[in-house]
Amino acid sequence: MQAEIITIGDEILIGQIVDTNSAFLGKEFNKFGISIYQITSVQDEKSHILKALKEAEENADIIIITGGLGPTKDDITKHTICEYFEDTLVEDKAVLTNVEQIFAKYNSAPLLEVNKQQALVPSKCKVLMNHNGTAPGMWLEKNGKVFVSLPGVPYEMKALITEQVIPKLRAQFKFPYIMHKTILTYGLGESALAERIETWENNLPNFIKLAYLPSLGRVRLRLSGKATDKSVVEKEILHQVDLLLTQIEDVFVGYEEDESIEAVIGKRLTEQGKTLAVAESCTGGRIAEAFTANAGSSAYFKGSVVTYATASKVKILNVSEEAIKKHSVVSKQVAEAMAKNVRTLFESDYAISTTGNAGPTKGDSEAEVGTVWIAIASKDQVYSEVFNFGDHREKVIGRATNKAFEMLQKYFLKK
Repeated sequence: MQAEIITIGDEILIGQIVDTNSAFLGKEFNKFGISIYQITSVQDEKSHILKALKEAEENADIIIITGGLGPTKDDITKHTICEYFEDTLVEDKAVLTNVEQIFAKYNSAPLLEVNKQQALVPSKCKVLMNHNGTAPGMWLEKNGKVFVSLPGVPYEMKALITEQVIPKLRAQFKFPYIMHKTILTYGLGESALAERIETWENNLPNFIKLAYLPSLGRVRLRLSGKATDKSVVEKEILHQVDLLLTQIEDVFVGYEEDESIEAVIGKRLTEQGKTLAVAESCTGGRIAEAFTANAGSSAYFKGSVVTYATASKVKILNVSEEAIKKHSVVSKQVAEAMAKNVRTLFESDYAISTTGNAGPTKGDSEAEVGTVWIAIASKDQVYSEVFNFGDHREKVIGRATNKAFEMLQKYFLKK
């Protein structure tokens, strides 16, 4: 079964916003066996939308439309859908009540006639009540195909998908069982990894596929099995994972079932009742940002400092000026002092620190551009490693951030 996604809005096409909705939809649909045939972004223009709807109906069984449902004149999706389905707009009393309640609860401005028009929906549609906003979702069917129009606001769209659209699709269609198992590796490039596991990959059963998902300093190996028999898929996936791990033990750092490594680390810390603090220089807060992006991170993340300037390392983290003068600000001694001292500062169980030269020019150190020291500290020990991540600033910062996660995860696995 295939789906097509149509995103409506000039703001996507001019790069004003990033289309995160399609990424979410692709991930959610993949979980239960719906393949995304195509993603199309169109202007808020009637002929363009009509053409996209016609082509999507020819391509896919399920068409998901996001955006263009606002109350202003440039939002024409409802009117265009009515034309496509040879339908008319009617007022839905339940939607109008929902709009009135939202305005009464959250909006100090008066409820205008244009806001009430959010309650107008195609007469042929099944309304999907949006409890997070005023624009309802709309479910229509034509020639055996399902069309679902949803608001473009991400949190509204996501709630409608998970709470209403997916349950309705599951009730209406039969889907195969799909299982994913994602193995997280660090320190070996995609090509080298593929060469190492080539024989194993060539012998995979035909209902199991392997995907390589590389990013800065890491490669995820995702095994996906799809069949009607759940037990067969689960048994074979786990068997293949066992075979794979015998070949990649030295670069394996854990599993990532739709979670980032920082989320996996966070769960481990929470389960153990342990805490973490971070001192960053060249990574500029990226490590702290990654941890705190996860709900519940306050249970284990004590805090961070971005001591970007040399003086702040001395004043805030009490790094010895003598050590900096003798060894340079980008050094083993400074990285380890930062990790130890930030752990003490926040009274945490573990700490990470980074200090390096991300470029494009040298800063307070003569270290080559791309040089980064990363340290991990615990109550009993501190250790560090040095890396050279190249000469592209964003690449250096990204790889240093990922390497810090890898080092901490490996430390836990060794323990």
